[in-house]
Amino acid sequence: MKNDMPDSKEQFIHIPESDELEKPDWQKVGQEVLVLPLRNNVLFPLVIMPVTSGRAASAEIIKRTYLNGGYVICVTQKDPSNDTPGISEIYETGTLARVLSVTQSEGGTISAAVEGIMRVKITGEGSMSDAANGFLSVSYKPQRDYYPPEGDREFITLVSSIKEISLSIADMNGNYNPNAVLAIRNMRTPGFLISFIVTNFDISTEDKNKILAINSVKKRALELTGMLTSEQEKVRLKDDIQDKVKRVIDKEQRDYFLNQQIKTLQKELGGDAAANQLEELEKLSLSKNWPEYAKKAFEKQFARLKTIHPQSPDFAIELSYCQTLLELPWLDCTEDDFTIESAEKVLNGDHYGLEKVKERILEYLAVLKLKKNLKSPILCLYGPPGVGKTSLGKSIAKALNRKYERISLGGLYDEAEIRGHRRTYIGAMPGRIIKSIKKAGSSNPVFVLDEIDKIDSNFHGDPASALLEVLDPEQNTEFHDNYLDLDYDLSNVLFIATANNINKISAALLDRMEMIEVSGYVTEEKLEILKRHLLPKILENHGLNPENFSLSDSEAKFLIDNYTRESGVRELSTVLASLVRKTAVKVASDLKYKDVITESNIIQKLGKPKYQHDGYFATRQPGVIPGLAWTSAGGELLYIEALLSNGNGTLNITGNVGKVMKESAEIAVNYLCANEERLGIDHRMFKEFDLSLHFPEGAVPKDGPSAGITIFTSLASVYTQRPVKPRIAMTGELTLSGRVLPVGGIKEKILGAKRAGIKKIFMSVENRRDIEEINPLYIDGLEFVYVKTAMELIPMVLEEERVKNHVKLKDRKTINTYKKNVDTDKNIVSQ
Repeated sequence: MKNDMPDSKEQFIHIPESDELEKPDWQKVGQEVLVLPLRNNVLFPLVIMPVTSGRAASAEIIKRTYLNGGYVICVTQKDPSNDTPGISEIYETGTLARVLSVTQSEGGTISAAVEGIMRVKITGEGSMSDAANGFLSVSYKPQRDYYPPEGDREFITLVSSIKEISLSIADMNGNYNPNAVLAIRNMRTPGFLISFIVTNFDISTEDKNKILAINSVKKRALELTGMLTSEQEKVRLKDDIQDKVKRVIDKEQRDYFLNQQIKTLQKELGGDAAANQLEELEKLSLSKNWPEYAKKAFEKQFARLKTIHPQSPDFAIELSYCQTLLELPWLDCTEDDFTIESAEKVLNGDHYGLEKVKERILEYLAVLKLKKNLKSPILCLYGPPGVGKTSLGKSIAKALNRKYERISLGGLYDEAEIRGHRRTYIGAMPGRIIKSIKKAGSSNPVFVLDEIDKIDSNFHGDPASALLEVLDPEQNTEFHDNYLDLDYDLSNVLFIATANNINKISAALLDRMEMIEVSGYVTEEKLEILKRHLLPKILENHGLNPENFSLSDSEAKFLIDNYTRESGVRELSTVLASLVRKTAVKVASDLKYKDVITESNIIQKLGKPKYQHDGYFATRQPGVIPGLAWTSAGGELLYIEALLSNGNGTLNITGNVGKVMKESAEIAVNYLCANEERLGIDHRMFKEFDLSLHFPEGAVPKDGPSAGITIFTSLASVYTQRPVKPRIAMTGELTLSGRVLPVGGIKEKILGAKRAGIKKIFMSVENRRDIEEINPLYIDGLEFVYVKTAMELIPMVLEEERVKNHVKLKDRKTINTYKKNVDTDKNIVSQ
């Protein structure tokens, strides 16, 4: 898009001898005249102005007018970007003009010399308008110029001032056409002088049209004088600024010339940005709700700030500090929602399960409702990845009607990230705690300290130690940030930390937090989460309706068991989204398509199952027994295999086991040897046979004490050559005295055993409380046997008869005491 603008350097300079306007041939003019719209320029009477047309309609009007010897009304359009302006989009006053000459460039662009005849006022739209082709015709009313009486001294003075000021501007600026300046010096006609100067000088289009619309030539001159005077002041001020700047800048600062010029200009015009900022800060401080010590600190720093020169580096430092003090909420807190039912509904709606966490939040809310000034608890949610620890913090904030902020602590190694930097350092800023408070705009938000177990420490300091003050309810009422150098009350903040491995958290930090375990989800819970949360959200994100995608519970379980192995639901969400995208391709072609998911098309769409859970397999081989193991993906069966071979009593342990697990095996062997008579084992077997103890899946690291009783039972089975009863499993730590101690991960282990087809599970009596906390629906069909000592297991776990091809001693003598001890085993439990 091109502008219909003249080039001042190429402008035609025609000086009329008189201000008397030429009378047009009214017969040719007619009552309606076509409009030639101009962009960013105004044509005045007696002025000859070049016009270059970039619009086809304007070019056609110019050619038609020139060939017919007719007239056209040149009028400025209000919006320069409009290619087809209507009558409401042009100024009311224009100039009747004729086209003196037309030239066409090689590119086809039309240029014309247009001479203004007289001013006209547009009274309405004409009948010759053709909006489709961009033609606009108007009816008009000629406007008369009213000159003052001859000899009017005021008018003569005004004209003289106009000529003098315009020549002064041209002399100071140096960008005006010398021919135009020479023409101004030689002009004797006041009307043309005004029109010529308005046309050629730096006056806005709006002001030019304002002058064009004035009928009184004297008032026109007065208006122009004011505009020229303002322009003269700007040019003079610009020159003064350039002189001042040249005195203070040296060779190295020349690159900043333009910036310094702008700053000096703002100062001279009274628009000092620094003064405005100080005034705004002072107004905000008067209405700020903050403690007295913070107010005094601000007033002290603000008084110092006002004495510092804005160009000084200290000014920006002090200004930033004062702004930080004002932006902090201090005593401003959001109003908590104490409705227990509403909070419970929000928590249950956003998360399935996690009953302990929900119960603790509701307890806190209930006590806070009864005792208004209760200090917020410091909670730590720990558990495997993907179980909803972080998102639970957001739900808690929603339930309490508080602001939510999350601080990621993973990889944090600098103490200053928590406490902030001292203001003596360049680029100092508050720590993350204060910055998050400022961002929240409230002093009682919910803070999620994510991945608190992954904080690092080095020579920069120990961030975990800095958190001790933050997370201690007795100290965080006066949390000291190095940047503020003031105490800030964090007691109203509800801190919720999240962690995967609490063993990596320092003891002091653990002592300050209330630990709540968020265990992994079992298949049944994952199924509910899939139906209630994951699937509706994924369908919505992919633009599908429930009618387009059908997934039954059995297919969902197949998806969970065979394509995911995790405690949380992140991988499940990814796999489910992949399945939904396959359906989206079909629905995009047929909106009524409905995909009914089956196991076969899951395999077709996602490929063969990625994972297989170890199932139970029946065997009568002595020494083979399934134990229960906890993994980050849930519970699994862990088979233990013991085998005797001719040798000299060597113990071999294989299967990539850790130190603790090896110690458990040694304890089991020692306890077995100590009770050989009760178990009917000939002591010579320990000397004449090598014992090999293997834990299958050797590529997978294994460790922990929970396999103690399982190892013992496996050893008892292989040395007595009595096979293990079918469909049983066990877990528990064994001591040298034979006691069975409780272990963790019971929920995951139990549900892993159920999935594998186990019917009876043995464990410590102290694990009974863990079983009672599990949803009864998840353990339906399982029988639990609680024991205090390992010897109680033997009659309940091992078959009474040995296998047919049992291991024998080298002298081929069988163990004579076996039958006697089988009868003894039946009484061990009562003993």
